[in-house]
Amino acid sequence: MEKSLALGPLMLDVAGTELTADDRRRLLHPLAGGVILFSRNYVSPEQLARLTAGIHALRNPPLIIAVDHEGGRVQRFREGFTAIPAMCELGRAWDEHPQRARQLATDTGFVLAAELQAHGVDLTLAPVLDVDHGASSVIGDRALHSEPRVAAELARALLHGFKQVGMSGVGKHFPGHGHVRGDSHHEVPVDGRTLKQIEATDLGPFRRAIDAGLGGIMPAHVIYPSVDSRPAGYSAVWLKQILRERLGFGGVVFSDDLSMEGASVAGGPVARAEAALAAGCDMVLLCNNPAALDELLGGLNYAMPAMGLARLARMHGKPRPGGMAKLREDARYSRALHAIAGIGQRDGELPLSS
Repeated sequence: MEKSLALGPLMLDVAGTELTADDRRRLLHPLAGGVILFSRNYVSPEQLARLTAGIHALRNPPLIIAVDHEGGRVQRFREGFTAIPAMCELGRAWDEHPQRARQLATDTGFVLAAELQAHGVDLTLAPVLDVDHGASSVIGDRALHSEPRVAAELARALLHGFKQVGMSGVGKHFPGHGHVRGDSHHEVPVDGRTLKQIEATDLGPFRRAIDAGLGGIMPAHVIYPSVDSRPAGYSAVWLKQILRERLGFGGVVFSDDLSMEGASVAGGPVARAEAALAAGCDMVLLCNNPAALDELLGGLNYAMPAMGLARLARMHGKPRPGGMAKLREDARYSRALHAIAGIGQRDGELPLSS
């Protein structure tokens, strides 16, 4: 039986392909507000649908279920899902035919979002809005383009595809991770550019996506010392002054995973969450560390403000009755599938395998 419980500020992970007693205990904690799924949580479309239904049935309003499902090397669900190409392929398509690339991006967003929604997933943590400066291996082919204007146009088209099925997007990694070589999963990268330099390039895709109704943004675990000594995800300058006030963003700010090395500057799990929430995050992620998660659930004292609850309420996906069986009957879906099958082909090449 579902429990009436307001959403909390924590997005957490679960152990495997079905909920354990420990998973349920954590998900019913008042601080829990969402779940992020990984490849270990997936074996088949039918199993995923059961897992998401079980998570949604625990509470009212239901927990928000998210996944990193960008395409290319970052796609958690593969068998039974369409293979989404790396986002750089859309950029290459733009270089050959911009108008065709816009439509391909919309078709890609539609297929990606529709398939997730058909399996009970509310939200994809995409698109990547980082500009490809040729420096970052962790971003690399996840970026749409090296030209900010092009990345912005393609991101808007992707988001249009999401919107056609009622799914929000989460743009990352604000204000831009593509200029640093360091990987924030393993170190604390530092980007020495001035705010003026960052504004002239990396902020463009975020600004355009916000104007297009972007639902969420995830800040980078990167320090930009000319702006603030703290990483962007812990910086009220970046999140409140620049993102909220200057750029006018009214959606949800999700922290990047607080278990990453780039988040370590704030201290332990509770201190990290407190710092992110104080800086302006609405929801914080802590993944792949059950002991740290229990420490956070036991030690964080935080009440969600009304504005944060209102923002989170807009992130729930729209249920799609009939799941994949019904989706396969949708002519729009079939047409989009056919279109994106050609992404990445060059003259004389064979079609990509699914």
